[in-house]
Amino acid sequence: MTWEPDTPGLLRLPSGRLVRGRGLRNPLPPGPTPEFGLYLQGADPGAMGWDSRWVRWPDFWLPTDRAGFAQALTELLERAAGERVEIACGGGFGRTGTALACLAVLDGVPADEAVAYVREHYSRRAVETPWQKRFVARFGG
Repeated sequence: MTWEPDTPGLLRLPSGRLVRGRGLRNPLPPGPTPEFGLYLQGADPGAMGWDSRWVRWPDFWLPTDRAGFAQALTELLERAAGERVEIACGGGFGRTGTALACLAVLDGVPADEAVAYVREHYSRRAVETPWQKRFVARFGG
């Protein structure tokens, strides 16, 4: 089962798949927990109580293992077809927004439109740095 449509931080991809974005510094939102999470931190965030993957990604920068990041996003997109999935970093905007924009590219949004898509449908604060924006524009190419 996937997320309820009124779940806070939810992004609906063009395919209709739902992905929750959030900040790990905030309390876990009420309601069902994810079945899979992708966590973007400079250090391993530890066990979550559900299936998860960690990608080393220092705050305000880019993932240190870009191929591993792309594999993790592909897994998350596949699992989003029938599971509750989330992407999270410290604040839920820069790294999370960048990952959501890359996920949108995998789901069919043109790379040069993905940041605008995520800012419109997730958060205006998504994708915080010029290099994160360039990363999205070049993602999947």
